[in-house]
Amino acid sequence: MECERIVSWPAFPNAALIDAGLNGPLPLSSMPKLLIADDQPDILEALRFLLKAEGYQIDAVTSPGDLLQNAERHDYDAVLLDLNYTRDTTSGREGLDLLERLRQTDSSLPVIVMTAWASVDLAVEAMRHGARDFVQKPWDNERLLSTVRTQVELGKTLRRAEKLEAENEILRSEWTPDLIAESPAMQPVMQVLARIGPSDANVLITGEHGSGKGVIARALHAASARAGRSLVTVNTGGLSEGVFESELFGHVKGAYTDAKADRAGRFELADGGTLFLDEIANIPLNQQAKLLRVLETGEFERVGSSKTRAVNARILSATNASLREEVEAGRFREDLLYRLNTVEVAIPALRDRREDIPLLARHFLKRSAAKYRKDIGGFTKDAIESLMRHTWPGNVRELEHAMERAVLMANDGEIRGSDLFLRMRGGGTPRLDELSLEDVEKLFIEKALSRFGGNVTRTADALGLSRSALYRRLQRYNL
Repeated sequence: MECERIVSWPAFPNAALIDAGLNGPLPLSSMPKLLIADDQPDILEALRFLLKAEGYQIDAVTSPGDLLQNAERHDYDAVLLDLNYTRDTTSGREGLDLLERLRQTDSSLPVIVMTAWASVDLAVEAMRHGARDFVQKPWDNERLLSTVRTQVELGKTLRRAEKLEAENEILRSEWTPDLIAESPAMQPVMQVLARIGPSDANVLITGEHGSGKGVIARALHAASARAGRSLVTVNTGGLSEGVFESELFGHVKGAYTDAKADRAGRFELADGGTLFLDEIANIPLNQQAKLLRVLETGEFERVGSSKTRAVNARILSATNASLREEVEAGRFREDLLYRLNTVEVAIPALRDRREDIPLLARHFLKRSAAKYRKDIGGFTKDAIESLMRHTWPGNVRELEHAMERAVLMANDGEIRGSDLFLRMRGGGTPRLDELSLEDVEKLFIEKALSRFGGNVTRTADALGLSRSALYRRLQRYNL
């Protein structure tokens, strides 16, 4: 038997069913969808009239076969299921068998069972088979409506949680840290990581641009009790004042012109896990107080909402600037600095950990060779010498990009010195009339970075650029 599609609209829609800015009901795709199964048409009709004021879409069926067929073909927010279908049967066994099969089809689908022959034993049995709630006929209207609303919302929450968990599994597999650190300069760093990794302490990671601060953050997260939860990263240096609050704290629908739907911010996504705030020194001074409040109380509000939310996240932050100098200059709050750096981890520049250069180069070579499916096994002697002579103003990130470029340029099974194209950076200065305009700009940026020890703020000032403009060029030139 084909199901009867009943789509009912309330004569006077509830406020919750009116789309923001529109004087009408929500579209069908936004309405909760119920599947109701009962062998009595008058029961279906009564439920139709009761639920229509709530704005539900309803598929109504009268047989177990149609129930299972619809459950397999369509997505529902909840099912109202009668326990008896054969005439003169009161045991509820048919409904319990159906319940078992529904659970096999979709374990997260909320099922509310109904029967005119209610008993404590039957209710317990239905719950054991996976029912979320139990309604006796004749039902109490308010209790039934409340039960349906609760189970619809619970079902949505469970499905969202399952989706997020699946996404987090993928993210966790992609965020395995590649921490290569055998040089003497890195040993104090490794010792600190071993001590503070398992804790919930907030950590400030400092170091030059491209020195591997993100890798250290991932290593800290992987060593903590929160490793099974999300590591959420946000580059605060790339956020304008207009989107800062929305990105970190989220917003509600209608909070501003482009807020078409509710959105969770990075703090909510990191709840129970770790939040990594990169380029922390770039947060505008007037936004720092809002960040400080979350760190002190664990509470915040989404943009456009007065509802206070609580969050429990470990905070890791990173910067290539001196926050103490920023505090003295009045650009960074001292109390925020104290909240961020329970422990400070300073990452040495690559030129100060030269023993790690061959190890890192081989690691990046192996990864790029696999990426581009090239059979390249190592380096010639002159390539190693070029790597060791180079000053690496872009640090580990520059080395990684140099290896990728070398893999692409190599013609045989080894990387040669000529494949590295490091002469411009390490072996001498070419004539300007031999360079393109982009090469000249790249050369000047590299020299300025080297002169100021990789400090982006000082480099930007010396070149007459804003920090954001310099960051765009660093990305363009893979520095």
